[in-house]
Parts: sequence; C-alpha cells; structure tokens
Amino acid sequence: MTLRTEALTGGYLDPVHDAQTTFRMLMDCMARPGTTKAILPSVDPPAPMGSAAGAIALALCDNDTSVWLSASLAKSTVAEWITFHTGAPVTREKSEARFAFVEARSPVASFGLFALGSQEYPDRSTTVVIEVSCLEGGAPLILRGPGIRESATIAPVGLPDIFLRQWADNRALFPRGIDVVLTAGRQILCLPRTCNISTGEV
Repeated sequence: MTLRTEALTGGYLDPVHDAQTTFRMLMDCMARPGTTKAILPSVDPPAPMGSAAGAIALALCDNDTSVWLSASLAKSTVAEWITFHTGAPVTREKSEARFAFVEARSPVASFGLFALGSQEYPDRSTTVVIEVSCLEGGAPLILRGPGIRESATIAPVGLPDIFLRQWADNRALFPRGIDVVLTAGRQILCLPRTCNISTGEV
C-alpha cells in the first residue's frame, strides 16, 4: 500500500532528543495532576490530531503498543502517520489498545471498554488522550489526590458531558483503571487514575 504524503512528514526533527523531552514533560505532568505544560518539540500530525497528541504518540508508541483511534482520526491519515513514524499497530479493539486518541468534540467511549489492567498488573491499561478545545476557560473542576497539595483547579473546555460520571466509575476500580491526558493544541494536562475530580460548585 502506498502511503499518503501527509503520513511521511510532520514528525520530530530530532527524534531521540524530542521524544525524551516529551516523555519527561508528560511524566512530570502525570506526577503533578492539574499542571498544564506546552509540548516544546514541534510536531505537525495530519488533521484532526493536535500537535501535543501527535508528540505523545511519537514519544510513547512503538511496535509493541497497539493504538486505538476515534472515528474521525481513524478516517484520516493519522493511522498511517503513527504507524510510519513509530511502527505501532492500529487496532479496532479498545481492550487491546495501550494508547487511545480521541479528537476534539468527539464522544468518548465508556472507559470500561478499554484495557483496565489487573490487580497484579494495573499498569497494563490504556492511556486515553483526549483533545479538547482549550485547557482553561471552562467550568472549574477540583482535583484532589497524590501529587496535589490540598487541591488543584482545572477548567478545560470541551470535555464530554458524561466525563465526570465516567471518571467516578473509573476511579472506583483503583488500582485498575485508565489514565487520561487532555490536550489542546500544544498543551497537555494529565489526570492519573488516582485523581478525585469534583465540580467547582460549593
């Protein structure tokens, strides 16, 4: 099969250094939930995948990490782009995916359909990367849990309406469950499964 041109371009300029930089930034945000950072390496994946989501795919996906894509991403050149640059196979089965990518304004499937890990190996779960419109300016959400001093407030715009209910069900499975990374353009914000998320209403 001949790859489309969009699949061949837009990767890291310095693959080793850029992947390490992205990985360290992501791990820092995962250790400090609610912290927003901008991915520094320049990445230009095919639309509708955002730059930060593309950088995460390039840094963390490889031949052994199956990737699931939401509908619009799957119909685009994104699958070819990820496979060309990382070697990662794309799967239609959510439960087989180590990473899942969801474009902005797309409904998010039940978290329970993804790999949730096991009591013995909770790390064998899916990390779900969700693109939103913006990471600030929305209704406030309060985060509490490990890595957070008392509480942290986030206000993403574009989360699915049922996200809080999905998250409560996910957190109830701890230590099993998925981790979520929110992206908006080049920005990222991590929500590990240890987080308790509530509305900002008194």
